[in-house]
Amino acid sequence: YLHLKSIFLDMEKEKLIIVGSSGHAKVVIDIVEKEEKYEIIGLIDDHKKMGESTLGHPVIGTTESLQNLLKLNPEYKLFVAIGDNWNRSKIVEYILSLVPQAEFVSTIHPSAQIAKEVNIGKGTAIMAGAVINSSTNIGDFAIIYTNSSLDHDNILGNYASLAPNAATGGNVVIGEFSAVGIGACIKHGVKMGSNCVLGGGSVLLKNCNDDELLYGVPAKPIRKREKGEKYL
Repeated sequence: YLHLKSIFLDMEKEKLIIVGSSGHAKVVIDIVEKEEKYEIIGLIDDHKKMGESTLGHPVIGTTESLQNLLKLNPEYKLFVAIGDNWNRSKIVEYILSLVPQAEFVSTIHPSAQIAKEVNIGKGTAIMAGAVINSSTNIGDFAIIYTNSSLDHDNILGNYASLAPNAATGGNVVIGEFSAVGIGACIKHGVKMGSNCVLGGGSVLLKNCNDDELLYGVPAKPIRKREKGEKYL
């Protein structure tokens, strides 16, 4: 009876394809499996052979092959498991150029704490132990990493990320494509520009402009960043 019930529940789940098969994808796979909302059909990776697997899930094609996969199975949902904010945006952009109707979903680890009036955009991952406090808005394709914390009335832009153990005070704004490093903190009321990187362990006490690399306690601008510049 339990076996038949498990099969029935799997049939009820929506089908999901994960784009990516790296270490970041491993974390996403774990979230999806624990959330028990989607059945993972397989992984998409341009750099691995068909049949190679990650955590028991096979590579079933490349990003280019998604066009045919979704044409045959329009009900399949997608999640882009690419850690770098800029690269994630380019993959999403390319997929939409092939399949404009592609549907991206978000996934939330069951141990994450989500307060009232929190809005979460599509394609976003919220990992184990994360805390999102009241009236916070999270954009599309963002990442809230393990044990990180967004306090009340925050705004996290599209394709932005909060690394493990990073934390913000209330009323913080983090611009799109920006990355807050491991263990970094942002003081309440501070606005962080777009395409910025706040280095690991740093403490941002003042507003910063777009395209800045910041380090230190308190954090200070080190230099300007180019669009798409690597930081991981």
